[in-house]
Amino acid sequence: MAERFERHRQPWTPEELGKLHTLAAKGIPLKAMAKALTRSEESIKARAKQDGLKIAKLR
Repeated sequence: MAERFERHRQPWTPEELGKLHTLAAKGIPLKAMAKALTRSEESIKARAKQDGLKIAKLR
């Protein structure tokens, strides 16, 4: 069963955005980003697309 996040539809804080940009620059996979930021993968994908970030894909 998928993990549930209590922070549903909460606005992004500047600290979270900075961490998202840092993790994306390091090439961290989406699942690890979701755990580090305690947000859903869909939320992270949407914000990354909005900010023009590339997310690493596992091979």
